[in-house]
Amino acid sequence: MRRDKRPYDIGRLKTPRFPRGECTLTFYQEGKRHRLRLGTDNEAEAERRAPALYAEALRPTGTSVRELWDAYCRDKKGNPSVAIMAHQWKALAPWFGDMNAEDIRIADCRAYTAARRERGIKDGTIITELGRIRTVLNWAVKHSLIEKAPHIERPREVKSATGHLTLQQVRALANACTAPHLKLFVWLAYATAGRAGAILDLTWDRCDFERNKIDLENPEIQVAHKGRAVVPMNRSIKLRLLAAREGARSEYVIEWAKQKVGSVKKGLASAAKAAGLPHVHPHMLRHSAAVRQAEEGVSMEEIASYLGHSNLNVTRRIYARFSPEALSKGANALEFDDLEPSEVRRSA
Repeated sequence: MRRDKRPYDIGRLKTPRFPRGECTLTFYQEGKRHRLRLGTDNEAEAERRAPALYAEALRPTGTSVRELWDAYCRDKKGNPSVAIMAHQWKALAPWFGDMNAEDIRIADCRAYTAARRERGIKDGTIITELGRIRTVLNWAVKHSLIEKAPHIERPREVKSATGHLTLQQVRALANACTAPHLKLFVWLAYATAGRAGAILDLTWDRCDFERNKIDLENPEIQVAHKGRAVVPMNRSIKLRLLAAREGARSEYVIEWAKQKVGSVKKGLASAAKAAGLPHVHPHMLRHSAAVRQAEEGVSMEEIASYLGHSNLNVTRRIYARFSPEALSKGANALEFDDLEPSEVRRSA
């Protein structure tokens, strides 16, 4: 009685109490097989009982950070962030893994921060790592695994240094790309304002050349993730995509040697250096596209839809200042209309 994408099986085990066979729940954890009785021979009732029994079976018996971390990852299995957490845990585990979750103190967080800084790790990364601990502990409170989550002190938030490129700089960057897939990525990321992951996930079947639409939403991602939009296919990117499709050797728009490309960070950095530009990372193209739209007077609502933002206030906070109308009413309200002739001559 296997169901797709379910982490367990429901089978039967013949027992004196249930001649037809008692329904059982079977699952694997760390390579070990576990089988639990469901106390019924009715399949529908077994289906009803199974999720709660499975959750209880995976409930951590202790309250160490390691146990809670593992439980959180099992609960969020399939979420893209879980894969990233595996790398972050390598740094966090030696410091917090064996600690009782409720025993973490501010001093522990500060010691971790100091040690990471000594290794040359930037505060932005440390903020994210300690933020993961906080997320796990807050989750543990909600699931009644611990009574209270301790305060996790992190370095003060660093102001984003994300710059943006002008259209001329984007063109220079693209021209400096020696690999065709990298050049196409630059133009596609700028034309769609899409996230790097969405661009690299894009397949040809989601490029609608008849309706001039590009669907950045990956249907294979079933868990909650940052918004991805369906955006118009403008004339210039359509021509570039049509040319690329003629030589396509896989289902992915951005491909190399018939394979999906995993990352373009190093390639962009090299191209930026060759073009005489400051360091460029993939997200800068998305940011640059939104800035250009704002500078051209595109409404914040439309920019938000283009970016896949669910909260319009986020769009306004980041991009409203680039609009030609930003603060214009305030400036006009402070206008003087009684300038002396001499002042007019000097300003001219």
